[in-house]
Amino acid sequence: MLTKEKIKTTIDSLPDNFTIEDIIEELIVLNKIEQGLNDVKRGKVYTPEEAKKRLNKWLK
Repeated sequence: MLTKEKIKTTIDSLPDNFTIEDIIEELIVLNKIEQGLNDVKRGKVYTPEEAKKRLNKWLK
């Protein structure tokens, strides 16, 4: 879960001149990273072999 502190830190790391799109993009990336870390903590991950199997189905 994103916290105010993480969002503030992300915004503070942006250059002085930025667009709304820049902020949105940074927050989306931050959120995706948080989701991935939470998935890892819950063991909701694929082994390399499982990932290859799933990719092979999609790439056909």
